Amino acid sequence: MEEKQIIEQIERLKRHKNAVILAHNYERPEVVDIADVVGGSTTLTKAAAETSADMIIVCGVDFMAETVAVLNPDKKVIMPDRGAVCPMAQQIFEKDLQEAKEKYPDAEVLLYMNTHAKTKTLADCICTSGNALKIAELMDGGSPILFGPDRGLAYYVSNRTTKEIITIPEYGYCPVHHQIAIEDLKRAKEEHPGVKVVGHPECTPEVQDQMDYIGSTSGIVEYCRDAEEAEFLVAAEVGLMHVLKKEAPDKTFYPVSNTTVCTLMKMPTLLKIREALEREKQRVVVPEEIAIEARRPIERMLEYL
Repeated sequence: MEEKQIIEQIERLKRHKNAVILAHNYERPEVVDIADVVGGSTTLTKAAAETSADMIIVCGVDFMAETVAVLNPDKKVIMPDRGAVCPMAQQIFEKDLQEAKEKYPDAEVLLYMNTHAKTKTLADCICTSGNALKIAELMDGGSPILFGPDRGLAYYVSNRTTKEIITIPEYGYCPVHHQIAIEDLKRAKEEHPGVKVVGHPECTPEVQDQMDYIGSTSGIVEYCRDAEEAEFLVAAEVGLMHVLKKEAPDKTFYPVSNTTVCTLMKMPTLLKIREALEREKQRVVVPEEIAIEARRPIERMLEYL
């Protein structure tokens, strides 16, 4: 079956079932092109909180679909492929946070969106890579902030705030963004001298230190679209290149590393999306007792935006 026919079927099913498709910036180009909302975690979370759709198809990884389900307990939230499991979200556990809270009883807990719903129940607030610094600054008082699970984002925030940031766990990281080595960046800069470097705060500290702009996926897109420069080196998952080219077609983008691919983000396909709409299987349901507690820190984040 031709791609055009599958897209027509998807559009017909969406209208019939009052469905909306949310897709992360790292998804396959054809998925990005048919989605109703495309963006990073902040954009997708806000869209999930505001949608009037009866069914929400989440093209992303597991914690994203869980977050949508937490915010929409009365709607059908479906992943095209439940195998899209974020490795970072599996690196922090309730036990880690409980022990840290006992060690630092006055600390507040700020968790990255890249965590599972059950872990979010222990947070005072949630953040994304796009608003982590802003929210850390807005957290009450001068108490330390327990932050997890990504040490790259923790490094980014701690370098820009006077607040004490304690990373929980110390080893948390994104396996994809950590593939971007400082050697890759040095080689790319030699090949493209004078070109500005933009990248994601999940990258390693030494790579971050060589960037001209650090931001979320949506932040990178906005920066490049509005900047005077016409060329950019991009230190992020390569799926972002498609969105950048769509949003700034008159500019040129070079990936720092062509191998920086999140295969998990690429699991949703047009066929899987059509099947998700047809069969309504692979539904994501968060138990009510967990959803109620996880919703609180997510809504606090939304209030800060």
